[in-house]
Amino acid sequence: MLLKVILAIIMPFLLVLLFTRVSYNHYVGTALAAALLIASYIKGYTHGPSIFFIDIVSLVVGFFLARKMKADLLKKN
Repeated sequence: MLLKVILAIIMPFLLVLLFTRVSYNHYVGTALAAALLIASYIKGYTHGPSIFFIDIVSLVVGFFLARKMKADLLKKN
């Protein structure tokens, strides 16, 4: 269970950043990461609402960091 909590904290965050870097849009990156999370929930890979909540929080934190990363990149140019 501890491994699942650690992965729930890290993976959605990293997925949002990865998809944002690939698509150059933080909304698309968040939507793609959320789609992967929803697919995993439908398949039954999560165990309980606590993992679901941690995934959502990590997704939101990733969104805000991706937005900041994109704003810094635009400000730099």
